[in-house]
Amino acid sequence: MLGANDGGIKRIPQEESQKVHEGTRTWTSQDAWAVYQLPFNDLLFRAQSVHRAHFTPNRVQLSRLLNIKTGGCPEDCGYCSQSSHHSTGVAASKLMDAETIVAEARKAKASGAARYCMGAAWRNPKPRDMDAIVEVVGAVKQLGLETCMTLGMLDRGQAGRLSAAGLDYYNHNIDTSERYYPSVVSTRTFADRLDTLSHVREAGMKVCCGGILGMGESEQDRVDMLVTLANLPEAPESVPINMLIPIPGTPMAKAPPIGPIEFVRIVALARIMMPASFVRLSAGRSAMTDEMQALCFFAGANSIFVGDTLLTAGNPQDEADRKLFGRLGLEAL
Repeated sequence: MLGANDGGIKRIPQEESQKVHEGTRTWTSQDAWAVYQLPFNDLLFRAQSVHRAHFTPNRVQLSRLLNIKTGGCPEDCGYCSQSSHHSTGVAASKLMDAETIVAEARKAKASGAARYCMGAAWRNPKPRDMDAIVEVVGAVKQLGLETCMTLGMLDRGQAGRLSAAGLDYYNHNIDTSERYYPSVVSTRTFADRLDTLSHVREAGMKVCCGGILGMGESEQDRVDMLVTLANLPEAPESVPINMLIPIPGTPMAKAPPIGPIEFVRIVALARIMMPASFVRLSAGRSAMTDEMQALCFFAGANSIFVGDTLLTAGNPQDEADRKLFGRLGLEAL
């Protein structure tokens, strides 16, 4: 529910809001492209209006991400420092012990995080890993945090075990459009990604799924990625929008950067197409100016990762985020 003061910005018509919120709208690529190409002011006005119809406008969810198993991944994702196919200097590690993971979760909660995300550099979890993972989920849940994991592909049995353990969210990004996907990774298919999302839904967990901008894809590819997400049987409850961090030693180390306006347009389009989802500014914030982040928040982004490290990449310091929130009048959700 919104407060009495809605900032003077009109809500979108109730029938339009309800239609999209209930997931009855099927987005075509052409329709989404037409919205994406609106004059920038019109696009942001529409996105902010949709945002205020579904969320308290000046509250931002804080999530913290811990890499619980680093490096050695057999996938060849062209952007990833943890792939065994790339010479990035990231050493492979074993799965972190449960006690250490839970200790870090306590720190995350104390710093204001509402959701705790745990990532392992795997193609898929091995049977020998599942008992430890299930133990960790239960221990973190007892701290009162929302739990999220990203462990690669899941089969139905693995998804069921994670759900039974109490895992709230499972992250599995589609990365880009189906057309451009083979230019990003060859060791698994776009359909493999969608299969895992189906298993997660069938098991009763919420879906965290988004993509990466700036990998050499076209603007149409970015729009089509969102079309895929919005047209799933249920839109992801959480949509991370990442800006590529070029990592030396990866095939995408010299990919041309995406422009700030183009990035903000995708954030706005995600908000319009998936109005009830959290839209998260994820990787790449360390390369964004405060002004660019402010535009993203105005365009409907309402979740960020906090902490000085995201997997193996840098992230803004907590103090920088506190200062930015203070300047913009934002509060942690």
